[in-house]
Amino acid sequence: MRMIMLGAPGVGKGTQARKIQQDFGIPQISTGDILRAAVHDQTELGKVAKRYMDAGALVPDEVIIDIIRERLQKPDCAAGFILDGFPRTIPQAEALDAMLKEMGLRLDSVVEIYVEPEKIVQRLTNRWVCEKCGADFNQLTNPPPPDLICPKCGGKIVKRKDDNEETIRNRLKVYAEQTAPLKEYYKARGILKTVDGDKPIDEVYREILQALGLKKNP
Repeated sequence: MRMIMLGAPGVGKGTQARKIQQDFGIPQISTGDILRAAVHDQTELGKVAKRYMDAGALVPDEVIIDIIRERLQKPDCAAGFILDGFPRTIPQAEALDAMLKEMGLRLDSVVEIYVEPEKIVQRLTNRWVCEKCGADFNQLTNPPPPDLICPKCGGKIVKRKDDNEETIRNRLKVYAEQTAPLKEYYKARGILKTVDGDKPIDEVYREILQALGLKKNP
């Protein structure tokens, strides 16, 4: 299964991708994570990316694509992968298609998790995150423990600096302008599947598995 998780910030893409990874052994590939790993490991591509990052510039699409290509060639991707956070634009999607074609691969599915923008604002302004394992908490639906220590890994639970209303609305605006057009791009190819993300996590997960035709082992 080779797939993309699509959706606005805060809809739960990462949470759902991690659940698929845990249950089916299909690695979640977050572009932010692999970019940071390449820089940390001082790979040739990581060094190139670091020069842009140190200058405060965006890492060019061609560098990101090459880093993704490098990641997809690792053994754990043999059975598939979940791209989380890429592509963000039509040109990136076209570059990804070209790269996969060169590798003799193709996308099977694109899953869009949809939540109304105002509900996303409410969700993210009440979000807390473990800075060690990334576990999500929400003041309204899943409050963090009073001591702000993650029960999963013992890490510190913090409020992200960008989880304020002004920043969130700007991120949603950028998503609508740059990334939302990918829905029509993948719909035209017949591989887009949309699920309602305004439900409990496990219910959203069941809908994703149903859309993908996957069955969780008992």
